[in-house]
Amino acid sequence: MRIKAHKTKETKPISITILQYEILPSQELCGTINITYPGRFDSIVINSQIENSSDIFNFTLINGKKISCPYARLSIWKDDLGNRKDIEFTTITKHLPLSDYSNAKFRATIIQEHKEIASDIAYVKILKQIKI
Repeated sequence: MRIKAHKTKETKPISITILQYEILPSQELCGTINITYPGRFDSIVINSQIENSSDIFNFTLINGKKISCPYARLSIWKDDLGNRKDIEFTTITKHLPLSDYSNAKFRATIIQEHKEIASDIAYVKILKQIKI
């Protein structure tokens, strides 16, 4: 007799969640990265990109610690994480959309020996002004 296997929801090795899906220029944006990857890795990389723009997000807080990262890419070494399985971050941009809004993308990636192991993406809109 065969026993039917139950499908379980597969957990992503890394996931990124943005708390706000729409922001205004100079408004803080908070997010969380959750790591469930059981294997070895060297670092976690967070990238941000604003479509059709060379403007960037600046990372200001990582796990409650103030930082000043004036780049669109932030690397966090596994040794700096310790036993943590999540990364909380705050970032900000001064980007002013040319139309009603601009789309932005955040990508969290697990890196091992210069190779990408897994990644996840989250999106946000940067509004030109408050919706009425």
